[in-house]
Amino acid sequence: MMMTATVLCPLDDIPDGGAKQVEPAGEAEGEAAIVVLRRGEQAWAYRNVCPHFSIPLNYEPDTFWTYEGEHLMCAHHSAMFRFEDGVCVDGPCLGTALTRVPVHVEGRQVTAGDEDGV
Repeated sequence: MMMTATVLCPLDDIPDGGAKQVEPAGEAEGEAAIVVLRRGEQAWAYRNVCPHFSIPLNYEPDTFWTYEGEHLMCAHHSAMFRFEDGVCVDGPCLGTALTRVPVHVEGRQVTAGDEDGV
């Protein structure tokens, strides 16, 4: 069975230990952007919406605060989210999680699709 996948961005466009904002393709107008996180050859993606107040995780487009390739911080409330599962480990929304976008890396391209291959 073939998986329908959408290329989000080249893996090398994301700083190692950092994040990149990607606009969703072919989705309803007003759909939240996607934040793609990278550690080495692995990538994870989430909707760019903090579960605390449903606002973007960043102040400026494509500018995210990450720490030691482990955590993504909300620029508005300093909530800290793990790369691997998007769970908030510190801050005002402790225990909640970002909305995951399933992705995998193939041929150094980060693609979104029906399964998580990382």
